[in-house]
Amino acid sequence: MTSQEKASAPLLEVCVDDIAGLQAAVSGGADRIELCSALGSGGLTPSRGFMAAAAQVPIPVFALIRPRAGGFVYSEAEVAVMEADIAAARDAGLAGVVIGATTADGALDQQVNRKLVDAAMGLDLTLHRAIDVVSDMERALDLAISLGFSRVLTSGGARHAEEGIDMIARLVERSTGKISIMPGGGVRPENVARFLAIAGVTELHASCSGAYVGAGRLVELGFLSEMPRRTDAAIVRQLKAQINVRAS
Repeated sequence: MTSQEKASAPLLEVCVDDIAGLQAAVSGGADRIELCSALGSGGLTPSRGFMAAAAQVPIPVFALIRPRAGGFVYSEAEVAVMEADIAAARDAGLAGVVIGATTADGALDQQVNRKLVDAAMGLDLTLHRAIDVVSDMERALDLAISLGFSRVLTSGGARHAEEGIDMIARLVERSTGKISIMPGGGVRPENVARFLAIAGVTELHASCSGAYVGAGRLVELGFLSEMPRRTDAAIVRQLKAQINVRAS
């Protein structure tokens, strides 16, 4: 593949929640990292120590800012925690943050998102899958654009991105030239061609996870609630290869 072809290939962001996953993603050829804790709960804010370690890798790292599992309606106290966590990401030297908040009636929360965007001044911004729970995704997209987000991570409002692919395509069409729509939620080597077939998709998000060998005893003793999965460098390579083949 020529350098020109490589430059045109969509970017692959890999979400990780531990050091081993971070190393696997980098080794496998990820272009960017979404740094989290507790991916089994949909991802939560990583620790300061993890942020500091991740800042040493040679690719951009964005910290997920999500203080608890569950929905995305936040109290003032929770917003204050999120603002402090954004400051921690900046202090660690990370490239960006992944944020989002909704209202109780199912819309993006303009006031809270504005506070978080202001707190993240100078960092790159991703609106996370909070957009998947709103009642009007196209209206939410317009707000994300007005707030200055660089991209929106979405499964198209479905549990898995393949099920929401028609909505993803609609959002891409609506967003062209204004913001990037990044499909995520079950993107894997065997289905990535479907997303790459959407004209205008320039970024993809995936966990690239495989079975966590040896975790059975940890589940049995209650240290883990279910059989976990871990970032697999081989799957990252497979997905990157599929992206590069399609791009060429």
